[in-house]
Amino acid sequence: MENDKALALTPQEFAHLGDGAVAYVKTINSEDVTRLFPQAPQLRPGVKLFALLGADGSPIMLTDSKDAAIANAWEHQLETVSLH
Repeated sequence: MENDKALALTPQEFAHLGDGAVAYVKTINSEDVTRLFPQAPQLRPGVKLFALLGADGSPIMLTDSKDAAIANAWEHQLETVSLH
């Protein structure tokens, strides 16, 4: 028998889903770096960068290579997922 009841999560529970296990790579422009990485130095405008973010959106690392971001996730035993 199939259960038709949906699993209800609070916004707080949903925000922590995948913590410590899942990360995603987001392409960002250098102009947007300080929003995610306030401690980052001023960067030349128009540079394409890659941010590795935790499941909850918290910044983990910033790099100029998507492969480096994915490798860092694997190094820390994080499963990377794609967002569309």
